[in-house]
Amino acid sequence: MATQLGDKIRELRINQKMLLRHVASKLDMDTSIVSKIERGDRSIKKELIPLLAEILKTEKEELLTLWLADQVYNVIKDEQQADEALKSVSRKIKNRK
Repeated sequence: MATQLGDKIRELRINQKMLLRHVASKLDMDTSIVSKIERGDRSIKKELIPLLAEILKTEKEELLTLWLADQVYNVIKDEQQADEALKSVSRKIKNRK
């Protein structure tokens, strides 16, 4: 299943006319792994997000946000109370500021 981050990576790569192998080479990984990341079959390590942002000439904060959103989704996607849990966390984060 596609992920928000994977979709964004593909969009940025295609818009810049970059091939999968170019991105893979700069990340020092196999082309097939980057393809799996784009498709949502594999996640990327958080530590690689700043380098990926540099490669794709985009804001690392946006990619980090999408990475985190995908992580949260994977944890709660099958939970019946997912929406209420997210609202609770959102309130807690807002109160912390």
